[in-house]
Amino acid sequence: MVSLAPVVQAYAWGSRTALPDLCGGVSPAPHPVAEYWFGAHDSGPSRCPDGRGLDERIAADPEGELGERVLAEHGGTLPFLVKLLAAEQALSLQAHPSLDLAREGFAAEDARGVALDAHDRNYRDANHKPEVLVALTEFHALVGFRPVDRTLALLDALDVPGLRPYRDMLAAEPDRAGIRAVFTTFVTMPHAALAAVISDLVSAAVGYLTAAGVTAPWSAVATTVVELAERYPADPGVLAALLLNRVVLRPGEAVFLGPGHLHAYLRGVGVEVMANSDNVLRGGLTPKHVDVPELMRVLEFAPLDDPTVRPVPAEGGLPGELAYPTPAPDFALSRIELAPGAGPLTYRPAGPEVLLCTAGTVRVTERGETVDHGPGTAVWVAASTPEVTLAAPEGATVFRTRVGGAAAARGR
Repeated sequence: MVSLAPVVQAYAWGSRTALPDLCGGVSPAPHPVAEYWFGAHDSGPSRCPDGRGLDERIAADPEGELGERVLAEHGGTLPFLVKLLAAEQALSLQAHPSLDLAREGFAAEDARGVALDAHDRNYRDANHKPEVLVALTEFHALVGFRPVDRTLALLDALDVPGLRPYRDMLAAEPDRAGIRAVFTTFVTMPHAALAAVISDLVSAAVGYLTAAGVTAPWSAVATTVVELAERYPADPGVLAALLLNRVVLRPGEAVFLGPGHLHAYLRGVGVEVMANSDNVLRGGLTPKHVDVPELMRVLEFAPLDDPTVRPVPAEGGLPGELAYPTPAPDFALSRIELAPGAGPLTYRPAGPEVLLCTAGTVRVTERGETVDHGPGTAVWVAASTPEVTLAAPEGATVFRTRVGGAAAARGR
């Protein structure tokens, strides 16, 4: 068991206060803090108390740190990355490739001689990037394409003349083909035409909010359109937002993003767990590189009826442990609620784990060593650890990330 020092990512869409507040800070950060990384990713491995990166620690003893099963299935690398994420502004509109497409794209860019750190590089590695985000505060996001019948209702409510041809396109093909056709038109629209349509859309959205009020059925979408257009007045992502599910997560709820699902986080604080990858294909709402043909190659246009993932009791888990089931083989995420006054919980890990505390103080004991961890701190548990004990006399919340697969359920 070792404490992990997070890698701090200071992206512009982050918050100066959210993560410092979560961690008990007394003053805002000097710049927006967007993410804390806990893992062994090549571009930002967490540091262990002895000064080594977690990647170096794993490389020194792969079987002891990862275990025989993980070593055989995933090689000598940790297959997941854990993050604390705080968004004060919208992230870029983006999607992540499947494993096959990531391998193809990475090899193709290597063959063309595109440097790994080039601004126009799409594939930083050859891995996929499924991810799950659990809300710690109310969390707002755009996630996956909305079923067409509901998008038609939205377009009818806003009734923007410049969007009527696209409304008719959707009505003519109310499935993934129609969504693909309209989205393709949006992201390839000439700049002048795009700016004019967005201007009309904003006027219609403001008119809708004025007439119908903030409790109207499409008020959240209308507000989001206005907010995005203020920052990106001629960006295709503003129009794309009309096609996506506008999701509001309550604390403890989650969303899962599989390969090709278009999304943009808008605001909130959450725990995010993903495959160990940094592959992002962007479609808008960003000054960064946008590659529309490559994005179209990876996108999944089948609509998502309800992208929300709700926790369920963890099968074979610990008392108070709730799981967030996903199909991802790279990780298995659960949340452990340690009630005030409850006795300690002891279990045998079935593989490597990252334990991240988000509320209260948890006392972690392993091989006679005890360390107290407060919000925003994490512990690495090696696969060779014989037993772990968690205790929190005043109560605590701990997120437990393991490698996916049948063996994960046996860690108790």
